[in-house]
Amino acid sequence: MHCPLCRHDCSVFYHQDARRAYHQCNRCRLVFVPPQYRLSPEAEKAYYDLHRNDPRDAGYRRFLSRVFIPMRERVPAPAQGLDFGSGPGPTLSLMFSEAGYDMAIFDPYYAADTALLRQRYDFITASEVAEHLFMPGETLTTLLALLRPGGWLGLMTKMVIDQAAFSRWHYKQDPTHVCFFSRETFIWWASQTGCQVDFVGNDVILLQKSWSG
Repeated sequence: MHCPLCRHDCSVFYHQDARRAYHQCNRCRLVFVPPQYRLSPEAEKAYYDLHRNDPRDAGYRRFLSRVFIPMRERVPAPAQGLDFGSGPGPTLSLMFSEAGYDMAIFDPYYAADTALLRQRYDFITASEVAEHLFMPGETLTTLLALLRPGGWLGLMTKMVIDQAAFSRWHYKQDPTHVCFFSRETFIWWASQTGCQVDFVGNDVILLQKSWSG
């Protein structure tokens, strides 16, 4: 079974619950579910439609500030940014716009303007997106290519600690969560792509593209 991040063809069994099996790549250490457990596009969108992310919700803004604040520290306004996977209630992009940034949004279900994926940006954010990606290697490589040299990719996703913690982890119960990164996985990916990686707290990963890239 090929790893959806690095395409390595050697993975091992990691965990089994009542609904799905989980494997781990021997090379990049990504934990992922086999393709047969993925939802159809229709079922996936129906699940996302249940989300009630409100830009006026102060609690939701505090949650997003975990990536908003460290990104602002690294990329001061004015700058051009893309919020990838913005969802049905774009909020992070609004927070950046209010702070003086020129923002674009892209979401395959709610804002699918593919022309935005042919432009260049100073930074890209993807909050609670990485765990949904069927082919994270392709998607992350695409996002990295959209960044100008020295640009930043900011991700929010909860990370795998170990098998014991994974067995009790509520995060894996979401049927749209199909791949699970760890610090080790992000460090591996950064080394392969020439990025600098910074970890902020437990669930924010900031990757800086090489200045020569």
